[in-house]
Parts: sequence; C-alpha cells; structure tokens
Amino acid sequence: MRGRLGYEATVAISSHTNLLMLREPHASRASCFVSLMLREPQHAGIRQFSILSYLKSLALAVAILPLGALSAQDEIGSSRENAITRAIRRVSPAVASINVIKLQKSRLRMRGIFDDPYFSNLIPPVYRRVESLGSGLVVSSDGYVVTNSHVVENAAEIIVTLPGGHQYDVEEIFTDPLTDIALLKIPATGLPTVRFGNSDDLIIGEWAIAIGNPLGLFDVSLQPTATAGIISGLHMDFGHQESRVYQDMIQTDASINPGNSGGPLINARGEVIGINAFIFTENEYSAGSIGIGFAIPINLVKEIVQELRTTGRIDRSIYTGILGGPVDRFIRRELNLPNISGYLVTGVSKGSPADKAGVKELDVVLEVNGKNISNKADFKRAVEEDLVKAGDILNLTIWRKGRRIKVELKAGRVAG
Repeated sequence: MRGRLGYEATVAISSHTNLLMLREPHASRASCFVSLMLREPQHAGIRQFSILSYLKSLALAVAILPLGALSAQDEIGSSRENAITRAIRRVSPAVASINVIKLQKSRLRMRGIFDDPYFSNLIPPVYRRVESLGSGLVVSSDGYVVTNSHVVENAAEIIVTLPGGHQYDVEEIFTDPLTDIALLKIPATGLPTVRFGNSDDLIIGEWAIAIGNPLGLFDVSLQPTATAGIISGLHMDFGHQESRVYQDMIQTDASINPGNSGGPLINARGEVIGINAFIFTENEYSAGSIGIGFAIPINLVKEIVQELRTTGRIDRSIYTGILGGPVDRFIRRELNLPNISGYLVTGVSKGSPADKAGVKELDVVLEVNGKNISNKADFKRAVEEDLVKAGDILNLTIWRKGRRIKVELKAGRVAG
C-alpha cells in the first residue's frame, strides 16, 4: 500500500502483542511511501495473523504516521515565527496612512509689460492642489495620531486611513515645526495603540523595523508594509535643516522611502523607538533609499506630544534682555580685543534675565551652550538647536576684561 507520508512501516503480530515498527525511508528514494509488508513467521512466537488483526494494524499505522508528518510541518511553521514577525504583528494595527492635499502657491508668467516685476506683483497668485503622503501611528485610543510636521504642513485636507480601510478626516492639528512633530485628532475611539520604548536605551546593531506607507503601498493592501534592518548609529546631530532642527537622531539601514515619513521605527520587542523623518539619497535626482535613514528619538516625541495635548502648542519664545551686535575689526581695535569672534553686548535691560545673571555692557558672548557665537543669528540658532524654552538655563561663555568667564542665564518668558 503506498501513500505520501514519508515512512515505511512493518507490521507483525506476535503471540503476546501487536508490534508496529516505523523507520525513516532511505534518503535516496525519489518518492516517499508507506509499505505494509506481511511477513511469514520467522521464528517461534510469531504466528500468522487473521485478516481482522491486519485491518487493526493498518488502522493503527494510518492513525500514527500523519502525526510525524504533522509535527514536522508544525516545526517548519513555528520556525517562520520570530521576534521580527511578532513585533510587526503587534504594531501594525496602530499604523496609519496619511494622505494630504496641499495648496501650492505659484504665479502666472506673463509676457510683455506684465513681465515686469512691478506689474507681476499686481497679479494675484495661483494655487494648485498637490497630493502628498506619509505615515502615522495611533498613540491613544481616543483618536490621537502622531506624524511628522512636514507631512501635514500647508495642508488643505488630511485623510487618515487605518488598517482595513477605515478613513477619517482630521478634526484638529497641533504641530511643532522645529522638531518636525505633529499631533492629529481624528473622530474615533477604541483604537489599537502603539507601545513606546526607550530611545535612551538603544544598541548599535540591534534590530530596527520601519513600518508605514512607502510610495503609497498602504492603499494597495490597506495594510502597512515593513522593512527590517539594524540600528546603524546614535546621537546623530544635523542642526538646522531648513526650518527644522534634527538633533540626537537614530540612524538605520531599514529601507525608508517617500511615504514612510511619520511612521514608526520599532525594535524587536514591538516598541516604538523613533519616528522616521528623512533619508540620504544617492543624488538629487534619486529619491529612493540607499540604506541611510534617520528617525526622531521617541523620548523627544513623547515630550512634545504631551505638551501639544496639554497646551495645543510649543512655546519656544524666550527673553534674555541682551542687546548687541557682531564684533568686527573696528570694534576689536576700539576695545583692544584679541582676535576673537563673538556677540558684543551693547546693552542689558534692567531686571532682565541677563541683568540677573550678571551680564554687562561690552561683554563679548563667545559661546552659548558650547556653540560658537559670532552674531545674533548664531545666538538664535544655538538656542533653537537646543530646543530652549522659557525657564531653561543658557550656559554662556563671555570674554570680559581679558579673560573668559562662565555665566548661567535662566531664559525668561516673552511678555504678552
């Protein structure tokens, strides 16, 4: 009798018991089969069995043999499950596709007299609708979704799609453009949510998985797609990038493409460790991944999101009370300064944070929080890159009367 179960069985009936002997088929056989071989008695104690005994033994063989085959299949199936598949399955229900329609401003090109800049400014601008896409993650069951600020900036319409195809219009938008984080509110409850990890506890070389809507593929299957790699680098500081500040970024070689922005970067435990933000590309004409992507650390995201939910905005306006300007060669000669660059203090408002900290007229600010300062723009940039808010401490290095001194200035709040 032949089958497909991959074993050979020999059945014999002894005077004391029924014996079922199984052995693996020879490895060189082209096909697997079951063979029930009826053997004549070879020695005392073995007798010829009846047809009833034969049928009982046959039923036993058929009942037992599939167990071995199924256990092998189960073993293969279980080996397909691993930390990565479990992490993806845990997070995917809380990952969203974000489709945005933006209004892009442009002006009509006119010939003749209207091509003159004066007349062209009299012609009202033209707005055209531009579609863009991104990803997001549900952070609370009552409909709060986190994404990148650059995904939704200048949006005329935002549609959030959850796995399975449920679509929602966004009711409220809260953004912090400086950190590139946005919080959206959709009219939904009882939603699955992500679990946050600790971005201060990452290891270079551990698994990293990017989940989201690359190139709009979420809309094809109504499910997010995933790519896997490792944590390639930590604490990557890029400073100002256009109007945003990217500091302490996480680098990964998990493939990140247009549309992944705002989606989660997760670890092998299924915890969100970052928000995918941008990638390096081969050149300006190629927008695809080359395995160098960066994510905003989740600890910063949690801090920003909490404040956005509580107050609706991030107030980064500060007051120092310092008036000043750059140090040029004329000022350097007049004040007998060494060959240094800095921000000359020309005035200090009475009772201001600078006044309370002991900053004086004709001081030269050389550094703010360890960053070199040459002018007011440098001062502002140093404050923004450290995400300084009212109440935070600014560590100033000042040149005064031939020596460097350290001053701690507590940033004040802008009145009104």
